[in-house]
Formats: sequence, C-alpha cells, structure tokens
Amino acid sequence: MLFDLDGTLIDTAPDMAKALNLLLAEEGKHALPYETIRPVVSNGSAALVQLGFGDNLPEIDRLKKRYLEIYQAHLCEDSKLFDGMTELLQHIEQHNMNWGVVTNKPGWLTEPLMQQIGLSHRAAAIVSGDTTLNRKPHPEPMLHACLRAGSEPAQCIYIGDAQRDIEAGNNAGMQTVVALYGYIGDRENTTEWKASYQIRHPREILELI
Repeated sequence: MLFDLDGTLIDTAPDMAKALNLLLAEEGKHALPYETIRPVVSNGSAALVQLGFGDNLPEIDRLKKRYLEIYQAHLCEDSKLFDGMTELLQHIEQHNMNWGVVTNKPGWLTEPLMQQIGLSHRAAAIVSGDTTLNRKPHPEPMLHACLRAGSEPAQCIYIGDAQRDIEAGNNAGMQTVVALYGYIGDRENTTEWKASYQIRHPREILELI
C-alpha cells in the first residue's frame, strides 16, 4: 500500500495554509480563507504562491523560497494523520503487509515531517520528489518505492488525491485509488482520472484489501 503524502496520508493543509498567510502578511497583503487554500495544497509551493500573489510574477522564485522557509518553521504544528489512517496503518502492519509513501514533496521536508509525526521507522519506503530523477506522474518514483519495499508493482495499491498520483500509479502498473477526502477542487472531475477505485474515507481502503 503506497500513499501520497499531502492530502492522502497526512492532513498538512493547516500548516501549509498558515505559511502562505504568514508570507502574505510579510508582503503587506490580506490573508486568504483556509477554504480557498486547501484545494491547492496538493499542487505544491509554486501553486500556493501563485494563488496568493497571481501568475507571471517576476519575484516568484524569491516568494517560493521564502514560503518554503516559513513552512519549514511550522512543518508539523497542526498537521496530523487523516481520521481513520492510524487504524488503517495498524491493520496493514498486523496483517504482514507493508506500506510506504511516494510524494513530490522534497526530501528535506518529507523526512522531518514523517519523523515528527512518528512514521519514519514504520514505512517500508519513503520516496520524495527529489529521490529519483523523475517525479510523478512519471512511474520512476513508484517503481523505486517497490524496489525499496520488496514488492512488485502489480501487488501495490497507490492512493492519492491528485490526477498526477493516479497517472503515476497507472503508469507503473498498480491499482489506484482516489482519496476524495483530500485536497480536490470542486471543478475537478475525478472520474476522468481512470483510477481503479474512489474512496471518501480511509476506512474504505480496508474493504479493498
């Protein structure tokens, strides 16, 4: 069982939204509502900065760098496992299955987050956005996770809340699951992602396995 990180395994939106609003305050701009920021979180720091400051910014690199500095300082203040995920991970481990994470988040944020939330020693594989040459939707990070976990792609289920997650899992020959409880915008049609399954709560994964 492989999970995307933000919006699938861990609810990181509160801290990522906080970081954006702190950056907006530094730049003399008004804060954005949490409800506006949440659906954008899975698209990463560049998308969040664009949400707050608009497109085609000449200072996009500076603002993104500063955003990541702020986010790193507030990495795991309000982030937590999604409801039901603790029980799901326990079930996986108790039934001699393994689990891991494949995320586009850079390793210098992924690894401390996993450590602070107490999962680093339990994951069979943690693959970050800079672990392999290619990132999702390319299948390389998915296949790398399989190698680390000692599992064949056909034995794996990948769960994510973004289209690139499902494309990456499909490209790697895995079964795929859309986490509808994650950071998905109202305008996105998840049925077009061609996932094997869609779930509204982590407990539904128990029915799949």
